[in-house]
Amino acid sequence: MVYAPTTAPVLFDRYLLRSRLGRAQRLGPATFLLDRVAEDMAERLNAVLRDFKSAAEVGTPGDQVGRALSGRFDRYKRIDLPVQESEPLPLEAQSIDLAISALAFQYVNDLPGLLAQLRRALRPDGLLMAAMAGGDTLTELRQSFAAAEAELESGISPRVAPFADVREIGALLQRAGFALPVADVDRSIVRYDSVFALMHDLRRMAATNILAERRRIPTRRTTMLRMAEIYRERFADPDGRIRATFDIIWLSGWAPHESQQKPLKPGSAKVGLEQAVKMAKS
Repeated sequence: MVYAPTTAPVLFDRYLLRSRLGRAQRLGPATFLLDRVAEDMAERLNAVLRDFKSAAEVGTPGDQVGRALSGRFDRYKRIDLPVQESEPLPLEAQSIDLAISALAFQYVNDLPGLLAQLRRALRPDGLLMAAMAGGDTLTELRQSFAAAEAELESGISPRVAPFADVREIGALLQRAGFALPVADVDRSIVRYDSVFALMHDLRRMAATNILAERRRIPTRRTTMLRMAEIYRERFADPDGRIRATFDIIWLSGWAPHESQQKPLKPGSAKVGLEQAVKMAKS
């Protein structure tokens, strides 16, 4: 089977993402989310009752996951996501037992295509486990910018990425052919002295605006200050510090194998609904 890239809408400027990652390194990266994800990744893999001989880490912007999982595999490789998403991943079919990724999938334009490639690269009964920003991540910042621009500008511009919903991710796993797909959300609320402290951290996380349709001119100072006022009015705690939501979507799925649990076929139940209700009442 040869990977054939699909035509997906270009939401993210991945050349700009590479530049922002370089800037984050120069500023000194803020890694608190990645540190937490790496720790959680190790715990989640500990709960999986099988050994993985070969693993590939895909796109993670740091070495935290690799250090957390050090020594657990006979073969371990790190793979960068290509800037040009028409380029396939450098993974042969059925060449790895485990694919992992942390905080990278949220900036992929063709996520269905990427999942299909990883499904192809896994051996039967191989596992994909990944964590990506999603859900209501940075909803406070999104709402505050929208309100300020609606009040002071000619219209609202795209500033915060349209993060995926957990149900959408579960459906994409099924679409890519994964068995036993699971998606769940881990929410963190981080508090800051001001929205400008939050935005400084976002720069150090390479998590600032890389939308392809972003406004190319600098934000007016009056708009930025009004956004900060609205943020504090709506999302500050009694002590004056503001809240920022970070939702991490965890996704996992297995390459199909005959040993895996199968759903029952329609009509194959041995006890009918009416009989089961009577049994429950007796």
